[in-house]
Amino acid sequence: MKKLLFTCSLAAMVVGVSAQTKQSVAAKQKTAFQTSSPWMPEIDVRSDIAIVYGVNDRKGMTFEQRVQSWRDHGYQTQFMTGIAWGSYEDYFLGRWDGINHLGVGQVTQKGDTIFHGKNMPYVVPVKSFIEYMKTAVVKRVIDAGITTIFLEEPEFWARAGYSAPFKEEWQKYYGFPWKPQHESAENTYLSSKLKYYLYYEAIKEVSNYAKAYGKSKGKAIKVFIATHSLVNYSSWQIVSPEASLASLPGIDGYIAQVWTGTSREPTYFNGEKKERVFENAFLEYGSMVSMTAPTGRKMYFLTDPIEDWPRDWADYKKNYQATFTAKLLYPMVADYEVMPWPERIYTHPYKVANSDEKVLIPQYYSTQMQIMVNALNSMPLSANKVTGVNGIGVLMSNSLMFQRFPTHNGFEDPQFSNFYGQTLPLLKRGVPVQTVHMENLNYAATLKNIKVLVVSYSNMKPNSPDVHRALAKWVKQGGILIYTGKDDDPYQSVMEWWDTKGNSFKSPSEHLFKLLGITLANGKEKYEVGRGTVYVLRQNPKEYAMQSNGDSHFVETVKQAYEADAKAGKLEFKNSLYLARGAYDVISVLDENADAKPYIIKGPVIDLFDPQLPVLAQKVINPGEQSLLYNVNRVTVKNKPQVLAAAARAYDEKVQGNTYSFVVKSPVKTLNSMRVLLPAKPKSTKVADAKGQQIMDVKTSWDESSKTVYLGFANSPDGIKVTLSW
Repeated sequence: MKKLLFTCSLAAMVVGVSAQTKQSVAAKQKTAFQTSSPWMPEIDVRSDIAIVYGVNDRKGMTFEQRVQSWRDHGYQTQFMTGIAWGSYEDYFLGRWDGINHLGVGQVTQKGDTIFHGKNMPYVVPVKSFIEYMKTAVVKRVIDAGITTIFLEEPEFWARAGYSAPFKEEWQKYYGFPWKPQHESAENTYLSSKLKYYLYYEAIKEVSNYAKAYGKSKGKAIKVFIATHSLVNYSSWQIVSPEASLASLPGIDGYIAQVWTGTSREPTYFNGEKKERVFENAFLEYGSMVSMTAPTGRKMYFLTDPIEDWPRDWADYKKNYQATFTAKLLYPMVADYEVMPWPERIYTHPYKVANSDEKVLIPQYYSTQMQIMVNALNSMPLSANKVTGVNGIGVLMSNSLMFQRFPTHNGFEDPQFSNFYGQTLPLLKRGVPVQTVHMENLNYAATLKNIKVLVVSYSNMKPNSPDVHRALAKWVKQGGILIYTGKDDDPYQSVMEWWDTKGNSFKSPSEHLFKLLGITLANGKEKYEVGRGTVYVLRQNPKEYAMQSNGDSHFVETVKQAYEADAKAGKLEFKNSLYLARGAYDVISVLDENADAKPYIIKGPVIDLFDPQLPVLAQKVINPGEQSLLYNVNRVTVKNKPQVLAAAARAYDEKVQGNTYSFVVKSPVKTLNSMRVLLPAKPKSTKVADAKGQQIMDVKTSWDESSKTVYLGFANSPDGIKVTLSW
């Protein structure tokens, strides 16, 4: 969750950009960033899209002027606003319709309203709020000429559900009076299910309005949802519509909000609780992919070079590299929100952990960050797969969010361990385990490449009998299913489809086993069903994660299921994940693994996590480390002069005879570092600013092994022209 919004002075605006630059940036919609600021030279990130945040006017500047400031500098402009909270003081304080609406806030059992900021409660999305979002926010945005809208973070806190508006919505939805969720597991489940429904309907109504209003103006409007992953919301005890939105006709895609703050949430593995940022991020991004892959919706992946809480810069760098690598290991996604709040990253002095000192981002880190960000502008889609077995899935559902708070009957799931118990034992052994969304089982593509599927109802429940029909059909056609769980949590008997309307199953798995034709026998784990196989392990998955060596039987069962039953080949265990994407090598070496050997890549490779962009004869990546490399041997047109890596974005590239020229742009007060491929060592290197003045303090060196020249100089958003002759 991004907590901080910033305002910036209109005096910082500088207008004017070449028509050619406007055209070149507008050609793609691959990279973006979100900002509440007008354009400033310090935050001119040079992504394709500036997502302008919030519809509010500022002192001396209207919303429309703020949008125009980015357009004037060649950016496509889009819009983002919170759908569960926001700077909506005119609504909350009664200026919009004469009624004070602070009472629509989400309220805990103690009677406290949960606030996101001053006069900014998390809302119960009642009719008046939805009407405000439509007429006061969305309409104005479309009238300003924006055709893509991001609705951010539809969030209902699990600990909330005690306000008068929520009780009214309960009565309307269920047809009987509200019941406090702390009194029973069933009440908790019903409360969360209602929270889920309220935001589903709110987004449905707002997105439908946006499409219809845009159409009346002759505009085709796109609506995206910016949301944390289902993994994180479940872990952090928040309820959100998540996967179901992917099937709404009014939703065109998502931003996967994954960053250090979400991924550093501690997890259990092998009996130890600690931060596992890479592994967590990998699972978070994976859950977002599985949520949308069968629907074809567009997905942007987000990372953040810093986070919401003060740390030291070494911490930011280490965890940024971990989350950045995790997202690049999904080759089917190549669109990115490169950062949120560049004004925070570049202009906000940050308190150093364990100190009262506040400092701006160090130039070595901003250079590295910009190298990484500019790599995203050219990061290709790829048909390649991450090394290891890609055919093992873990089933997940929106209902993972429904039984996280509070605790009932002593049944606990510390740190969401019933999920991590199914995934970390495999991921930590170098198996790029996939998550599979229950809500997408009606799409044929969902299980197409899954050989072994792990299912547990220890921390989620099936949303309809259709889930079991789909699973039974898949198994009978040859799928291998591993069901793991004791079915002893208090949510097994909540008021749901398996124990109402003529059904009387004690747990939902009983219905699944009936459709599979299985009669469970004491001590028996393996059952043949049609051309497939079902394993039933009577352990809750949290035991695999929370106990030292507690996962051995589970892992051995998965291995047997994959090799002997699915006959899919050898289930290889290793300590690394590797992916080649075009010329990029993406590597993560896992720690807490029996294999402690480093991963070695032969060069020449350019190290993109090093701001000096060294060319290495070989790169050694140790356990617990990640790496992003540019493999010079995989340059597709080796005799073509080109920028291979840079802390600035290149425009206006020209090759004339033995001369290569281009213009690079990046935020002011940052340093550029770049490697340029040339046919031969340059005889002449000229670097000039936008006024044509030669820049003399340019660092330069030639590397014969890669045929690249290194250049280093100060950045400018106005452009620096480089001319190289050989």
